[in-house]
Amino acid sequence: MTAGRFSPTTERDALCAFLDGQRAALTRKVTGISDADARRTPTVSTLSLLGILKHCALWERRWFRIIAAGEIFPGEWPANGEQDTDLEDFRVDERDTVEQWLATYEERSAASRKVVAAMGLDDPCGWPQAADRNLRWVLLHMIEETARHAGHADIIRETLDGSSGV
Repeated sequence: MTAGRFSPTTERDALCAFLDGQRAALTRKVTGISDADARRTPTVSTLSLLGILKHCALWERRWFRIIAAGEIFPGEWPANGEQDTDLEDFRVDERDTVEQWLATYEERSAASRKVVAAMGLDDPCGWPQAADRNLRWVLLHMIEETARHAGHADIIRETLDGSSGV
C-alpha cells in the first residue's frame, strides 16, 4: 500500500507507507530487465540499476538491523573494522543478478519492517555511534535515500529502454 492510496491514521503508518512506496518504485524500475542491461551504466554516472538495487539492499540491513536495532553481523560493516565505502556497494559483476538482488532486497525490507514493528519511533538507535538518533530519524532518512535512488533508477531505466515513471 502506498502513501497516496490511503489515509494513514498514525505517524508510524505514514512513515512506513511512504518508505514502502519508494521501495516498490525502486523494485518496479529493476523488474523485467535483463541482468546484462541491469549492469549497464548508460549515463555519465557510474550507476547501474543493479548497483543501485544492491546498495539499497545492503543499507536496508545496515540502517535497520545494525544501526537502529544494534545487531552485529560478523564479517560485515562495521563489525569487520573496515571503513564504510558506499562506492563499493554499487559495484556489480557477472555474479550479481537481478533475481538475486531483488530477493535480497525484499528479504531485507521484510526484516526491516520487523525491526520497525518492535521499536518505538522515539527509541534511540542501538548502534553506539548513532545513539543520538532514533527510529523516526532512520525511517525519514531511508525514505529520503530510497526516493533518491528510485529517481536515479527511473532515469537509468528510461535511458535503457524508454520505460519511465517511478
